[in-house]
Amino acid sequence: MAEFFATYGSLIVSMVLGALLGLSLYLPLMAGQLSLASPGFYALGGYIAAILSTKAFTSTSDLFPIPLLLLEMLIAGVVSGLLGVLVGVPALRLRGIYLAIATIAFVEVLRVISLNLEITGGAVGIFAIPQPFQTPIEYLWIALPLLIISMVLIYRLERIRAGRAFTAIREDELAASAMGINSTYYKVLAFTLGAILAGVVGAISAHFLNTWNARQGTFDASIIYLTFVLIGGSRTFLGAVLGGMLFTALPEVLRSIADTGGLPDWLAQFLRDGRLIIFGLLIVLGTIFFPQGLVTPDIFKKRKPRNKHSSKLSS
Repeated sequence: MAEFFATYGSLIVSMVLGALLGLSLYLPLMAGQLSLASPGFYALGGYIAAILSTKAFTSTSDLFPIPLLLLEMLIAGVVSGLLGVLVGVPALRLRGIYLAIATIAFVEVLRVISLNLEITGGAVGIFAIPQPFQTPIEYLWIALPLLIISMVLIYRLERIRAGRAFTAIREDELAASAMGINSTYYKVLAFTLGAILAGVVGAISAHFLNTWNARQGTFDASIIYLTFVLIGGSRTFLGAVLGGMLFTALPEVLRSIADTGGLPDWLAQFLRDGRLIIFGLLIVLGTIFFPQGLVTPDIFKKRKPRNKHSSKLSS
């Protein structure tokens, strides 16, 4: 068992972090908003943790203190949430593909800024981010409780007034507004919640990866996160969790297949480097054959037993 965790510990933690990122994209989708801004907030949270841990927080111990990591997560969440409000108020006046383009532009703006700031390390990034744990698998002590808490909160959110407002806006925004629902407020709320979660995950990931640079928040990442939700399931948070885990592990599975030998060189190279093409194909095929994703709300509905009607012959 120890050898298993030593070999696959990093992948297991990455799958949990992928599930959290899927949830960060699922939250705006609850209100029908196709936002691709999660990589930007993820990168922002990572930079906050990287800068604080390497320049502001000092520790004499070999391991980075857990309380300071939790403080970084809090700061990253607050800053990402405030920026989410500032970006969400004007951006969420747009709908559909126009909102997606605007949020992609936001991600690119943050990427270019990080490339040109001295404090972020420019194109090189920030290295030697201190580690709070001795082994990668120990990050589950932080990542797994965060995933469970996020799932519980989203489960509760779907069943209170705000969650029902999200659903109404997603189904028909005009009808929701006619019923007195403040669509702007709830859309910004959903967008901000997703931003907070992405920022917190970024703070954990900066320590987990030990280095942070502008490649963490790119358009490529937006497509990958979108795949998590669209293929996993866009109508239930469990779909985002499943999609995040599966498609985080998929590149490693493809690399393993490519390294088994016996495959043509072009196919092995494609399996190693063509994950964006594969993810794009999955989005197209999944949209056609699984329009609501692999996991749908109908799966969890109890099937009603068939009523057996006995017919009596009239004499």
